[in-house]
Amino acid sequence: MAFRPAAPPPPGHDAADPQWHAQELLLLSQVVRAIGKSLAPEVVLREMLHLMSELLGLNRGRIVLIDGLDLTVPVARRRGDEFGTASIRYAYGLTRDEIARGRYRPGEGVTGRVLATSQPAVVQDVDAEPAFLFRAVERARLPPETVAFIALPIEVSGQTIGVLACHRIRSRQRQLADDVAVLKILATLAGQLLQLQQHVAARTRGLEERNALLTRALESAAARYGIVGTSPALLRALGELERVSSATASVLLLGESGTGKELFARALHLASPRRDAPFVKVNCAAIPETLFESELFGHEKGAFTGAHAARPGWFEQADRGTIFLDEVGELPLSMQTKLLRTLQEGTIVRLGGQREVPVDVRLVAATNRELEDEVAAGRFRRDLFYRLNVIPIRLPALRERREDIATLALHFLSRANQEHQRNVHLGPAALERLAAHDWPGNIRELGNVIERLVLLAEHPTVTVAALGRFLPATRGLAPATAGAGGAEPAAPGTADAPVVRDYRPRDSHSAQELAAALARHGGNQSRAAQSLGLTPRQFAYRWRKLHAGTASMPVTTR
Repeated sequence: MAFRPAAPPPPGHDAADPQWHAQELLLLSQVVRAIGKSLAPEVVLREMLHLMSELLGLNRGRIVLIDGLDLTVPVARRRGDEFGTASIRYAYGLTRDEIARGRYRPGEGVTGRVLATSQPAVVQDVDAEPAFLFRAVERARLPPETVAFIALPIEVSGQTIGVLACHRIRSRQRQLADDVAVLKILATLAGQLLQLQQHVAARTRGLEERNALLTRALESAAARYGIVGTSPALLRALGELERVSSATASVLLLGESGTGKELFARALHLASPRRDAPFVKVNCAAIPETLFESELFGHEKGAFTGAHAARPGWFEQADRGTIFLDEVGELPLSMQTKLLRTLQEGTIVRLGGQREVPVDVRLVAATNRELEDEVAAGRFRRDLFYRLNVIPIRLPALRERREDIATLALHFLSRANQEHQRNVHLGPAALERLAAHDWPGNIRELGNVIERLVLLAEHPTVTVAALGRFLPATRGLAPATAGAGGAEPAAPGTADAPVVRDYRPRDSHSAQELAAALARHGGNQSRAAQSLGLTPRQFAYRWRKLHAGTASMPVTTR
């Protein structure tokens, strides 16, 4: 800080000399200027002690504060003798060792007495004061002249929390009372600065708490329907969902398998005016082609062998509510035509019936296929695609929302621990490892891995090393066996097999490979699936979709 102190008055000069007043005004103006630049006590208070020495000759200034005092919370009411110890927090002209020695108990020495009584102390001669300890600065390091000591209480909210103290050569041509008056002003400024810091810290803490509440509210809102996460990609999809929740137009949920389409469909239903009506989920990939019409639209009594009574279909059961057609790309072309008619006219006709039944249903469809490619290939009706694609919402893959992986993992971990009565934890490094994984199976794969980890973990805390055996291999998929003469892949459960089965694309095996596996295992679908590294459901799905030319071959699942 640039200033030019005036020369001290010559001996015998009047105490009320204008030069001293100029020094006082310069000191106070520079302290106020420092406060204007920064509210940090470590900056302002050290500069104040420096100016006291340079401008007024008040040397070895120090500010003693109660130990453990947290100025970010209101100062508690207490008697002066209730604090534990106090120590020098800020100083000018003291060595590091001297600062470290400056510790005082209540009532101990002059400094401790000021803290305990909240009364200022002026020692005319430190050598003649029995209570003066010479603790921080030894007598040998002080000038040989008579040395005075001034100590004034620093108050915050009416409570003494510290002391402003300094040494002074007694024989100076300046009244001691003038120095005490200036120091009282500086002690008041120090207290106000510390109190201002307390108010700013309290305000900052309040804003941080409010921010935390808003963050938790955001997380709660995101998890309100079981959808966990706060990543921008997820919140964008949720925002689109909420904006269209009150409409009646069809919604098409797009995205990879395992991204939570059913949760989004249910969230859309719960956020809509239809929340109190039925929510009906239909997995189109699990319905045999011959049963589609009966399942969706119902049937009348006698419509086919075994139809002993009339039965409403899924559309009738979802009346006034929402119907969710998962894997809508699996619908046969014949059913696509009937679904289009229902969506256009708002009526259904039961199988074997003649009467049109009105239905008020909002349709939510989902697919992990590119329906435009299916339309181009002639496997999906263009007019139905346009009818479904009124409001498309694309759900992000898990690798597109990595910041949510740790939160999701902890969510699944808590749920699995409760369900299986376990107490498994994931360390920070393990969570980072999970966040770095690509998760081709998305949320479903992550949930399965966490549940498997809870059941099979050997120790309560799972480390990165222990986590490795539960993560799917990241290498490319090994080619399936081409024929009976080739070596079969190791079946799951062998010593070298990973705990988690790799996710396989739906075109991972050709019709010839599936047929060859069935032939090797005598038509046993479960064993054929195992030999190819598939689940029986995956095998059955591929067998049905590829129309393998072994229809006459007996297929068993034993």
